Amino acid sequence: MGKIDLNKKQKREALLNTAFELFTTQGINKTTINNIVEAAGVAKGTFYLYFKDKYDIRNKLIAHKASHIFSIADEALSQTGLTELDDRIIFLVDNIIEQFNADKSLLNFISKNLSWGIFKNELISSSDNYDVNFYNIYTILENSPRAFKNPEVLLFMIVELVSSTCYSSILYGEPVCIEELKPYLFDAIRQLIKSQEVKSPEAN
Repeated sequence: MGKIDLNKKQKREALLNTAFELFTTQGINKTTINNIVEAAGVAKGTFYLYFKDKYDIRNKLIAHKASHIFSIADEALSQTGLTELDDRIIFLVDNIIEQFNADKSLLNFISKNLSWGIFKNELISSSDNYDVNFYNIYTILENSPRAFKNPEVLLFMIVELVSSTCYSSILYGEPVCIEELKPYLFDAIRQLIKSQEVKSPEAN
C-alpha cells in the first residue's frame, strides 16, 4: 500500500472510529457530520470522499465492525483442527458471542442496526478494499460436502437466532446468563443445520 493509499485508509479509519464512539455514546440522531469531522480532525470535504451522509457511514460502520468480528472468529477457527461443519459453525458462534460479551457497546450498536441487506451486501461482494468481507464464512457452507436447501437462508436464520437471543442474555441476563444459554443455542443451531440439509438419494 502506497503512502497516498495509507493516508486515505487512516483518514477513513479515523472517521469510522469517531462515528462509532459518537453513535454509541450520544446516539445517531444527536450526532451530526460536523461532530464527526471535528472529533476526527479531518475536513468536512474529506468525509464526503468516503460517505454520502451519516446514515451511509452508519451502514458502512456496521459492515466494518461486523466484518472485523467475523475476521477474528475466522482466524481463530483456522487455528483449530475442526472439520465437521456443525462444529466449525458452533466454534464461530461461540467466538463471536465472547467478542460481544467483552464489548457490550459493540453488541448494542450492531444488534440495533444490523439488517440482512447490509450483511448480505458485505457477504457476497465487498467493494471496499479496507474491509474484510464475509466470504470465508459463507464458503463454510458452500464448500461443505453436505448440501443445503438454501445456504443463504440458513446463514440468515443462524445470524438472526444468535443476534436476537444473545442480546438480552448478554446485556440483561434474560432469560438466563449467556453461559447458561449457550448449550440451548448451540443445540438449536445444530438442529437448524440438520433440518435444512438435503439428503442424498443414497442416504434414503
